[in-house]
Amino acid sequence: MDNEIKAYIRATKQRLRTLQDVTAAFQNVRDHTLRDVDAIAERAATGQSTIPELSYEHILNGRVSDAQRTAIRHSGAAIIRGVFPRQQAEDWNAELGAYIEDNDYVTKAKEKAGLDTYFSSLDAGSPQIFGLYWSKPQIMARQAESMARTKQFLNRLWDVRGPMGDEFDPDQEYTYADRTRRRRPGDTTLGLSPHMDSGSYERWVDPAYQRIYGPVFEGAWQDYDPWKATFRTQTREFSSPAVCSMFRTFQGWTGLTSQGPGDGTLSLIPSARAMAYFLLRALQDDVPEDDLCGATPGRALSADPKWHGDILKGLVSIPVVEPGDTVWWHPDIIHSVADAHTGTDFANVIYIGASPKCAKNEAYVRRQATHFLAGKSAPDFAAEDYEVDFQGRATIDDLTDLGRRQMGL
Repeated sequence: MDNEIKAYIRATKQRLRTLQDVTAAFQNVRDHTLRDVDAIAERAATGQSTIPELSYEHILNGRVSDAQRTAIRHSGAAIIRGVFPRQQAEDWNAELGAYIEDNDYVTKAKEKAGLDTYFSSLDAGSPQIFGLYWSKPQIMARQAESMARTKQFLNRLWDVRGPMGDEFDPDQEYTYADRTRRRRPGDTTLGLSPHMDSGSYERWVDPAYQRIYGPVFEGAWQDYDPWKATFRTQTREFSSPAVCSMFRTFQGWTGLTSQGPGDGTLSLIPSARAMAYFLLRALQDDVPEDDLCGATPGRALSADPKWHGDILKGLVSIPVVEPGDTVWWHPDIIHSVADAHTGTDFANVIYIGASPKCAKNEAYVRRQATHFLAGKSAPDFAAEDYEVDFQGRATIDDLTDLGRRQMGL
């Protein structure tokens, strides 16, 4: 980090420490958070469910109970099964594989400057995350009616009310074009240590984030509501490749193959209020004045064993999910990807989050639409632009009316 940012961090920490006794506040938050993660670890050790699960059919038929909604809000995560028929997901998986092979993606990827930096230490240069955004399976999954209904349900878990009107429209979505993962059995190159996306040091220094987390910083952390949308659409993230510029109510992915513990897939700490622990930990006396427990502009916010080791025991794997199931997590949830895929089959997903209609997302989607029409990489990602001349790439003619609206077209 440059000296200007370090000076900004120092000044911010000094100001935040004047708002409360941060040592006492952190101890209180830590005690509550550890009770939560201890309960998570105990349930996982005894084979009990740690992440709420429900069926898409229950969403479609209005049969989701208040208890299920409460469980999702507490954990900050959900598995929604059967959003797509299994056969549909398996067909998409095969079609994506053919799209990659027919267009000789791997050879072209080796030729792209900077790819090895992004995919550091990949075995023989073979990627596990593919810089593809506009394949027909990705487009079809994003614009599906079942996906739209699923996102409406998730968006409505938020309190959208704000001082200037609703923060976002929970029933209208803008597409956030993300990549696809195809992780081979035996792969040891794609592990991602525990982290959060959607900003790193910004969570302390950005004015909108300071308002979002105001109760935590101002001595009333019990009043912090991770589902209150006020100011969430007004944050400004440090620009960097692969840092999301849209507001997402949930990050998520759609499974194309069966995968679960041991298959090199997702783990997370299902505790939506653990963010309070994270924020106050950085204000403690053992952390250098110009440091926020390692938070670095333009990178994911790491949960580092050096600083956050006592809550990492709450990190649990998702259970086995099947093709057509979807996995979702709140933007403040700590998550990771296992270092090794020790299973016997590919662990493949399409990354699809929930990004509702708001001014921030509309500004991004208009830029994204021009990239789609030209076949270029989505604006948030490195400009590898593989698909400009790919055969079989989706075009505007493949968009439904819903898909056009979601793409700002």
